[in-house]
Amino acid sequence: MPTLFTPTPKAAKRFVAFFTANIRNPNTRKAYTWAVAEFAAWCERYGLLSLPAIEPVHVATYIESLKGRLSAPSIKQHLAAIRMLFDWLVVGQVLPSNPASSVRGPKYSTKKGKTPVLMADEARMLIDAIDVRTIVGLRDRALIGLMVYTFARIGAALAMQVEDVYIQGRRTWVRLHEKGGKLHAMPCHHNLDEYLHAYIKTAQLTGGKSPLFRTMHGRTGQLSDKPMTQTDAYRMVRRRATDTGIRTKIGNHSFRATGITEYLRNGGKLEIAQQMANHESARTTGLYDRRTDQVSLDEVERIVI
Repeated sequence: MPTLFTPTPKAAKRFVAFFTANIRNPNTRKAYTWAVAEFAAWCERYGLLSLPAIEPVHVATYIESLKGRLSAPSIKQHLAAIRMLFDWLVVGQVLPSNPASSVRGPKYSTKKGKTPVLMADEARMLIDAIDVRTIVGLRDRALIGLMVYTFARIGAALAMQVEDVYIQGRRTWVRLHEKGGKLHAMPCHHNLDEYLHAYIKTAQLTGGKSPLFRTMHGRTGQLSDKPMTQTDAYRMVRRRATDTGIRTKIGNHSFRATGITEYLRNGGKLEIAQQMANHESARTTGLYDRRTDQVSLDEVERIVI
């Protein structure tokens, strides 16, 4: 733990509680831990060795120093981590005031996300190219299909258990484990219905509380009892894309953006896509909408020289 934030047992206890009791999402915890550690190291280099010595000008100077090496969103995340931690310390009566509360981050806004996406025919080609004569092929097709047809985050998909695929009203549904422990139920597209049941039946997945998407047990061709990690899924996606000849550098999140784009391209409504993607804001969903990419490409081809 950074000595800056642990000068007393009370401060140390409050610091640990911030990252354990207050922040539940593991990805946010990891990012905020790194941000706070960077800030603490910077303070130490410049002789700021106690919490009361830190003033708004110091926080502002640190944020300014990040501009040369981090993007605007990353800088804003650093500031958010520092501000939240100081708020937590103030509430815990470790500090009288928050030195980061008045500091403003860089301006940043975007109307389109940066996640690489696939066209509908590329996504279909990728899925069809998977050899489903093996359990690993059935697993990979089911996982990719789940992300495409339900707009699922990779974390929500990999957290699923076998019992999270269930029948309701003569239709297959999936229960996604979203951020903050929230559960999000979605009916299955008929293709996804086929992919999931083919995988579950062939792999003989019967334990309701066991992981749905599992790693392979060495080179035996059999599934282990361990759930896939996001890194496992990313490597699988990259391998499948390379084998299919897809040059776009897609990742796990690409299928979420692909599904949303194709849903909207075929007449879907943004507010419904927001519900399906379990977004708090329709603006967030709009960042995944890449329909204008095709318009831009078509218009560029009008330049006949």
